[in-house]
Amino acid sequence: MYRRDFLVRSGQAIGAVALASALRTAEAFANKQSSSDSPSWEDLRANFNLAPGLIHMAGFFLASHPKPVRDAIEAYRHALDANPIEYFFGNVEKMEAAVVAAAAQYLGVNPGDIALTDSTTMGLGLLYSGLKLRPNQEILTTTHDHYSTETSLRLRAERTGASVRRISLYRDAAAKSVGDIVDNITKGVTPQTRVLAVTWVHSCTGVKLPIRAIADALKPINAGRDDQDRVLLCVDGVHGLGVDGTELPELGCDFFIAGCHKWMFGPRGTGLVWGKPAAWSAATATIPTFDDAYYEMWMEIRPKAPIPIGAWMSPGGFHSFEHRWALDRAFQLHQSIGKPRIAERIHSLNRQLKEGLAKMQNVKLYTPMEDELSAGIVCFDVQGMHAQQVVDQLRAKKIVASVTPYKTLYARLSPGLLNSPVEVDATLAALRELRG
Repeated sequence: MYRRDFLVRSGQAIGAVALASALRTAEAFANKQSSSDSPSWEDLRANFNLAPGLIHMAGFFLASHPKPVRDAIEAYRHALDANPIEYFFGNVEKMEAAVVAAAAQYLGVNPGDIALTDSTTMGLGLLYSGLKLRPNQEILTTTHDHYSTETSLRLRAERTGASVRRISLYRDAAAKSVGDIVDNITKGVTPQTRVLAVTWVHSCTGVKLPIRAIADALKPINAGRDDQDRVLLCVDGVHGLGVDGTELPELGCDFFIAGCHKWMFGPRGTGLVWGKPAAWSAATATIPTFDDAYYEMWMEIRPKAPIPIGAWMSPGGFHSFEHRWALDRAFQLHQSIGKPRIAERIHSLNRQLKEGLAKMQNVKLYTPMEDELSAGIVCFDVQGMHAQQVVDQLRAKKIVASVTPYKTLYARLSPGLLNSPVEVDATLAALRELRG
């Protein structure tokens, strides 16, 4: 379905044939996977060169490359080092097609609607700097969003004359419900609101927003608006991508921005932006594309023709190509494990951690217990200790944790696919022994 739709919409773009082939490969790979093909958690862990003797509870920060990704990076690097220009021109179209095809298969979207970036921050900057806004319109965001979102929005407002307004969705994150969060958002929307910029999973508290419910709540609001005034739901999805396995049409947002070098185990320096076809019309490119079709049109050796919006929005220039081209291996690894199996494992480990923390009288848990409002990040305080003290004392016990990089600092643990229930129990035991 996605391949046919892409070919119709991309016309005679030079990459269409390569992408059609790549889509067939991605579809065949996904369709042949079964539970019997799925690796054990021990076998999966063996794919990574993590330092032994440590319990890695901050794996969400920057992925260790799994073996399939490492091997692809090394193969591409060797070939580029040996003969850069011939290898690049002989392979760039095929390799980039393989990446967007694998991403599209995983996300359940049209590959022509995906722009490739180098990080979440780059994606946020590219999208928000290109949104078409009038001076009388506003951007609505929250007090829980990351520096990269807040700064990108502020810079766009300064250039367009639009305003930015921030609202709080909760005070006690652990006590919030889906209805509370959705109500707070819909109450914050005004006739001037053009953009709603939110984060799927808050790295400051571990709260996972009910994006589908938010999207549904916006439908009656948008029903009475002209296209240029409808509220665009833009989601920083980096800490949800690779966790719940939700396909983007099910999520219901207009734009989705994420780095792929966290939960997805993608090569460091990779990311993407996806938009609904109707939503992309509200954005313009910021950095010139190097798409082959457009470049040949510019050189006047090819007739003018439309190119996919994702290609137009993908920044041109030279990238770490050996990393970008290896990204399809990360999506394939997730497909081989199985998205439902991944979601169950991550939620199970985090539930085990949260239930253990909730029983400790000297611990304040900030992340909701419910799976629908949390994912793979757990934030907490230990009475009488600063967040960094907690992290330092855990590190002395060979447990790698982190501190939230926000104005309010919490200790943070993040059990993921490279952890085990035994490691979660060991972490809880270490926390019981902490002394301020």
